[in-house]
Amino acid sequence: MLGFNESEFRTQIASAVALRPEIEAHLDTLLSTGIDNVLLIGSGGTYAQMWPYEFLARRTSTLPVQALIAAELVETGNALITERTLAVFTSVSGTTDDVVRAIDYVAARGAQTVSFTGHADSPIAEKVDKAFISEPKTWPFDMQMLLLVGNILHRRGEFAHYPVLADELRQLPDALVAAAQQAEAQAIDFAEKHKDTDYHFLIGGGPLWGFTYLYSMCILEEMQWLKTTRVHSAEFFHGSLELLEEDTSVIIFQGEDDTRPLTDRAEDFAKRITSNVSVFDTRNYELAGFSAESRALIAPIVLDTVMGRVSKHLERVREHSLDLRRYYRVMEY
Repeated sequence: MLGFNESEFRTQIASAVALRPEIEAHLDTLLSTGIDNVLLIGSGGTYAQMWPYEFLARRTSTLPVQALIAAELVETGNALITERTLAVFTSVSGTTDDVVRAIDYVAARGAQTVSFTGHADSPIAEKVDKAFISEPKTWPFDMQMLLLVGNILHRRGEFAHYPVLADELRQLPDALVAAAQQAEAQAIDFAEKHKDTDYHFLIGGGPLWGFTYLYSMCILEEMQWLKTTRVHSAEFFHGSLELLEEDTSVIIFQGEDDTRPLTDRAEDFAKRITSNVSVFDTRNYELAGFSAESRALIAPIVLDTVMGRVSKHLERVREHSLDLRRYYRVMEY
């Protein structure tokens, strides 16, 4: 497969899953002193990647769990922050400026801090109380967030499925490699069809809303300089649908949780207006070894892998490197 290092990919995913004992051991200590709330803090893609776990907690728990934008937090604060706050950060490089400043901000107010990154000697690893280190360049962070947030909720008696999910995650490298292989044909077809498309309309909901936002902003906009609109499937009918025309490219991300009917409804309408609808649905992938409840929870990880294949082929047909930037980390701002 184009630009796919299977050995490296397997090692990275496995390294994240292997953090389970370390995460659970740290929570033994942390939760024994009491945690009143959890703040999931990020910037851009790492902010969007927190949303499924805020969503999970909101559905199952009375524990306040909030996803926050790092830079906004520093400027505006958050009334929940005390010494009984757990603040969680992620960064591939471990150097994201907004996240570094947010760690300093919450630490100064007594919060307990943890981070996930691939670099033990990075600022984000060195500034927190506890850093969990995976293989360099490991992405996404959904595995670690499932283990962390899932275990916290389980210990509170609010997420009985956690032990099953955590055990099943050991099958994730195999399941994702198989998904990548299966997605290759659709990825090639999409890229060839959309070589010259300069605008995409993206729809997703529930635990996939964060990935919808991420793929729109961080991949298509940042890495390919394409114009996009992104909308939650539950909000699609409250304004954004007016942008559809008969040739609008619509990308739909579909999962297997309770919000699926909302995305089905948006898909059905979109197909009445435009003939240019592309659906990426986790139901189409075997995901051997995963129960139905776990499949719904790992949907963002699966689609990250699937759309990774799309991204590589867009890079090829558009002759536009995914690493090329005009402004991000190029200019001062």
